[in-house]
Amino acid sequence: MRKIYQNDLDSVVNELVVMSDSIQIAVRDATRALLEADLAVAERVISGDTRIDAMHDELEHRAFTILARQAPVAGELRTLVAVIQMVAALGRMGDLAAHVAKIARLRYPDHALPEPLAGNFARMSTVAQEMIGNVGRVLAERNLEEASKLAEQDEEMDELRSDQFRVILGDNWQFGVEAAVDVALLGRYYERIADHAVSMGRRIIYVITGDLPEGENWPST
Repeated sequence: MRKIYQNDLDSVVNELVVMSDSIQIAVRDATRALLEADLAVAERVISGDTRIDAMHDELEHRAFTILARQAPVAGELRTLVAVIQMVAALGRMGDLAAHVAKIARLRYPDHALPEPLAGNFARMSTVAQEMIGNVGRVLAERNLEEASKLAEQDEEMDELRSDQFRVILGDNWQFGVEAAVDVALLGRYYERIADHAVSMGRRIIYVITGDLPEGENWPST
C-alpha cells in the first residue's frame, strides 16, 4: 500500500514538471505574439490556457485525494502541501501568459509594444522562461543549488521592470497614454510570473529541508 501511495505522489510531482514545461512554452509563444503582432500565435496561447487549466484541476484533485485517503507524515505531508500550492502557482502563471497574448490580440494588427521597449520585454521573457525551466529541473532533481538561482533571476526581472518605468515616465516618451498602460500591465504580468517561480522555489526548498528560506534574496510572495 505504501509503495502505491509513493508511486501516486511521484506521479503528481512528475505531472507538475510536465505542466511547468507547458507554461514555459506558453510564455515563449505569448511573447512571440507580442513582439511580432502574430494573431495566430496569440490565439493559440489563449485557447491553450484551457488545457493548462484542466491540468491544474486534475493535479489539484489528485493531490487532495492522496491527502484524504492516506496518512502522510513529515516529508510526505510537506510534499503534498507544497504540491497543492505549486499547482495553484503554475495555474496563475498560465493565466498570465494568456493575458500577454490577449493584449497582443487586442492591439493587432499593430504592435502592442513601442520599439524602444521590444528588447526589454524580449529579455523579460527569456528570464521568465529560464525561471520556469529551473523550477521544472528543481522539481525533478530536488536540486537546492538550482532553486537558489531563482532569487538571483528575480532580481534581474525587477531591474528590467524598473527600466520600463524609467522609459515610460521619461521626457522622451512619445507613444501616448494607451501604450504606457499596456507596457505597465505587460511588465506586471512578466513580473508576477517570476514571483510565482520564486514562490515555487521556496516551496521546493521547504520540501527538501523542512525550512522556508528567508532574507532579502528570497522576497516574500
